Amino acid sequence: MKVITSISDMQESVDAELRLNHTIGFVPTMGYLHEGHLSLVDQAKKENDFVVVSLFVNPLQFGPNEDFDQYPRDFNRDRKVAEDAGVDVLFCPQAVEMYPRTPVVSVSVDQRTNVLCGQSRPGHFNGVATVLTKLFHIVVPNRVYFGRKDAQQAAVIEGMVEDFNFRLDIVTCPTVRETDGVALSSRNIHLSQTEREEARNLYQSLQYGERFYNAGETNVQQLQTKVLEFLEKNIHEGVIDYVDVLSYPDLTKKQTCTGDMIIAIAVQYKKARLIDNIILIGK
Repeated sequence: MKVITSISDMQESVDAELRLNHTIGFVPTMGYLHEGHLSLVDQAKKENDFVVVSLFVNPLQFGPNEDFDQYPRDFNRDRKVAEDAGVDVLFCPQAVEMYPRTPVVSVSVDQRTNVLCGQSRPGHFNGVATVLTKLFHIVVPNRVYFGRKDAQQAAVIEGMVEDFNFRLDIVTCPTVRETDGVALSSRNIHLSQTEREEARNLYQSLQYGERFYNAGETNVQQLQTKVLEFLEKNIHEGVIDYVDVLSYPDLTKKQTCTGDMIIAIAVQYKKARLIDNIILIGK
């Protein structure tokens, strides 16, 4: 596995693969790799000749009061995990490499951001879209892999790829969970033991809402209320940020479930903010 830190070296590596007519799979991450990331790598290896994983904690997507400085980082660990997983290139630029000056142009996301995480994180998805635009141009992937845990991010990026006519496919893969249902996240290491035990109630609340939907409940407000009541009874260590039921991937509010819908939740613990969701397939 090659470890590349400069944009020019990454582009040279990509050019060599393109000359061989190799397909490129790309898994963008902020590091502290876990089984969720590795499931994306596995899928990328199945579908491409060459797999690139980026490791970059993007400062543009963190607000002034968010956890940029505390975000977990362990390069040596990540390098070993990526190499053991069969990654071809680990691209890990520094911030000064990606942003050598104040950007002249950045990407502004106009839709799908005024709900869920976007409500409390103004500018977050602009930062995500800007860094991914740069990475897509640097890596020139055929396919890019995201987990469904960050469903709003996936919806925003799918829209951006369509709007800007990127010649690549976005592949979203199922959320990888612990045996008790907790979605894998790099931030889970910041949970206390009590918080970690309580966190299993996030997915259980989503399953609770899904059961009502499968039983015939299509009123959005009723589904939202059921999930919220479940969380309020079972979340004591954290603060519920939101519970919402929206169309997917458009992320618009409806009174009745029609087409694909998402139940999405977020809970803020002392040192970690957890998100989770479940997609309701339209009947």
